[in-house]
Amino acid sequence: MDLEEAFQVVGEFGPYQKRAVAVLVFTQVYMACQSMLIVLVGSTPEYHIQPQDGDSSSLPQVVFTEDIDSIVTEWFLIKQQAYKVSLAGSLFFAGLLFGNVFFGPLSDKIGRRPVYLTGLFFEVIFGYVTAFAPSYEVFAVSRLLVGLMNGGIGLVSFVLTQEYVGKSYWAMTGTLTSMSFAVGIALFGALGYFIRPWRSLALVANSSGVLFFLLSVTLPESPRWLFSQGQTDRAEEVLRYMALRNGNASKNLTLRRAAAKDGRNRGAGVLQLLIHPVLRLRTMVLMYVWYACSLVYYGLTLGATETSGNRYVNVAMYGLVELPAYPLCIYFINKHWAGRRKSMASFLCLAGCACLCTMFIPENTGTLLSVTSFALLGKLMVSAAFNIAYVYTSELYPTVIRNAGLGVCSMSCRVGGILAPFVPSMRALHTSMPFTVFCLSGFSAGCLGLLLPETLNRPAADTLEELSSNTQYRVLESKALLYEDDKLKSNHK
Repeated sequence: MDLEEAFQVVGEFGPYQKRAVAVLVFTQVYMACQSMLIVLVGSTPEYHIQPQDGDSSSLPQVVFTEDIDSIVTEWFLIKQQAYKVSLAGSLFFAGLLFGNVFFGPLSDKIGRRPVYLTGLFFEVIFGYVTAFAPSYEVFAVSRLLVGLMNGGIGLVSFVLTQEYVGKSYWAMTGTLTSMSFAVGIALFGALGYFIRPWRSLALVANSSGVLFFLLSVTLPESPRWLFSQGQTDRAEEVLRYMALRNGNASKNLTLRRAAAKDGRNRGAGVLQLLIHPVLRLRTMVLMYVWYACSLVYYGLTLGATETSGNRYVNVAMYGLVELPAYPLCIYFINKHWAGRRKSMASFLCLAGCACLCTMFIPENTGTLLSVTSFALLGKLMVSAAFNIAYVYTSELYPTVIRNAGLGVCSMSCRVGGILAPFVPSMRALHTSMPFTVFCLSGFSAGCLGLLLPETLNRPAADTLEELSSNTQYRVLESKALLYEDDKLKSNHK
């Protein structure tokens, strides 16, 4: 039998898989706390410079007027040193970028489980280095290393939540992962409200990672990855163990040996994303979609955070505002008249519409129809598109190259996040210019997303050969692609 038939026997989402997925999903809370850490530990309180009376040789004294304990107050990161707070945040996101690129292909080569456990272990270690950093320099390097691990295991854990279950549950597990991350942001805001000293906050936020690591040690290797690598016996062993824990008898569970005979799939790496005719075009479209999602998401978030109010409430609000997006995703992407492709494209276009509306709303209107309201509505829409992009992308790539594909797409996503802070500076050209950029990005990504094939209720490809031989996996069924396929076939003759 093939893998999907095996999951029907084992149980697509049995009690054992629910526990395994729960561990991975709740780990996202820890990862969200690490992602948002700099927002609170890097808070800059109000201050003034108080000159020393009667002694012209004495240095002026900095007086902080707010009772805040952060890296700013401990290392006096103000005036010419203020850039170091942003630098620490940038180093974390740089780590995310390299983590996505490095860990994705690595887990495709040596397995999901060892990469995930190793990354989580070192993220916890470097998280403690952050909490006990004796200087800013050590703090900054630790944030880079935490970001490196966070970016890597984020992809691997997402893939594992899907590869442990039957394909019909992929959308649900992917959505739960994104929801858990949003809840983690909100919980971090609450945690920061009750724990004000920055070292204590970093210590407590990181300690949950120890629990999640101990729970993750019991997780098995992905049976889908084992099967794609030709390790059919080990894949059968994992599936039988799952069936046993689910209460299903499956002693006669036997997978087809076709994957074991094909060694060309082993070690399929990032280069295949450029060489393979279907994957090349598909990757180009997905990279732009991810880039646009990130640009609009972080750009709107930066615009929304300009609103006044309690910083802890604001952090929680920007996490909670994403939650309504996920039930919408679950509903629409499983409907035959919407599916993954149309839902993602529609949410991106709606995000563009929300940005378009801000151009016609006067600032500081003080009503529900304010710039902030439409910015948050845009974030809600792009959060939904972002969530679908994760689920959709994992379904569009074969198992042997799934993490590599997600890694490359996530890399382009980080590029969008890096560029997002610079877009508001375009107000110098025209006040509506930033939202024009976000509007055009959302619309263009939505239109390009319609070129991708629908994956709802269609079997997932495990090998590159399945992707090439089955026309339902094709993207851009144009004469150009068909011509290239014909050329490849003629070369084999």
